[in-house]
Amino acid sequence: MNIQLKKRHLKSEHNLVLTIGGSKSETNRLLLLQALYPSLQIENASPSRDSEAMYKGLHNTDRLIHIGDAGTAMRFLTAYYTACCNRDVLLTGSERMQERPIGILVDALRKIGGTIHYDRNEGFPPLYIQGNRLQGGTLSINAHVSSQYISALLLVAPSFPKGLTLHLEGEITSFPYLNMTLSLLNELGIVASFEDNTFYVNYTPDIAPKTVVVEPDWSSASYFYSIVAISPVGTSLILNHYKEKSLQGDRIVADIYQAFGIKTIFQEDRILILKEREPLSTIFSYNLMDCPDLAQTIAVTCFALKMECFLSGLHTLNIKETNRLEALKKELTKLGGEVRISEEEIWIGNSRKIRSNVAIDTYNDHRMAMAFAPLSLMVPITINQAEVVEKSFPDFWQQFETITEE
Repeated sequence: MNIQLKKRHLKSEHNLVLTIGGSKSETNRLLLLQALYPSLQIENASPSRDSEAMYKGLHNTDRLIHIGDAGTAMRFLTAYYTACCNRDVLLTGSERMQERPIGILVDALRKIGGTIHYDRNEGFPPLYIQGNRLQGGTLSINAHVSSQYISALLLVAPSFPKGLTLHLEGEITSFPYLNMTLSLLNELGIVASFEDNTFYVNYTPDIAPKTVVVEPDWSSASYFYSIVAISPVGTSLILNHYKEKSLQGDRIVADIYQAFGIKTIFQEDRILILKEREPLSTIFSYNLMDCPDLAQTIAVTCFALKMECFLSGLHTLNIKETNRLEALKKELTKLGGEVRISEEEIWIGNSRKIRSNVAIDTYNDHRMAMAFAPLSLMVPITINQAEVVEKSFPDFWQQFETITEE
């Protein structure tokens, strides 16, 4: 499904309000913990396709478990079925999923007794897992590739009779996501801590009954920050149920977008996003190692505002749904941009003119579709394969139509 977007603008009515679904990252962690602790209740769970894949993967009684393109589910379910279940499964996913590495997590699980075989290519799914309830112990793991490997181990660690001591080696990528995992464990009463680059998780056979309300997704909020940033001074938008103190690393979007003239006003149970001025600089630079999922959104915002942009800390983007740096370069170049990339950086020059009626390819990547949608406030564009948003934000296009018009 391709969507043609004529040039649009935010509706002029005051107090435009949106309610966005629960965080995918929080939901997927809680779903795994709920499988370990059935007394856990989850409210406002993410409606995303990824979280649906996680839920189905946990409750599938077949030998074959296919999780599509849900990367978090692949990592978390690998740990769950290896360490917490006495059954054999074949865990697989889409063609792209079978190109995304998982060897670091497999090696770690094998070191504490896990039995996992590669069904095709060494280091990549599909995985043949012979499940067994592992005892735990002490591990070291490379922390520079993906925080999801580490979170997967931490989430199953409370089931280990010996607990888990997990030493992190190298520079830590996306630490806020690890902090989210740790905070959720603590919220359930599980003794877990982080000190001197080491996580400690105690054996916890049971927890007291608990209900956790999932906060709306800050990654999803970022696209609306971009819309307001591209709009005239004085534009505002309200997002319901966001909190100033959040477990989500992408909460940093509220701070980052100050550089684009955006003020975030935290009100009771909601935020007001206000464009109070134009950017004070024509150059924007930021290291996104802790929040790489914001890269596409920020890149498009800078391009729309004709700001020179340099983003670093993006080494994980080449193992996402697509190689996101390559995808950004191709699509921004089609729009008239000058773009240079390396293995972990992107530079975008000041755009003199944005080409109209360009068709944006999304590469089966939900964030490509949503990051480029705000450009329709500048020029008419087409978003190809627009249905990819279902992976994380199924009603994005309905929400987009709610607040914008031709």
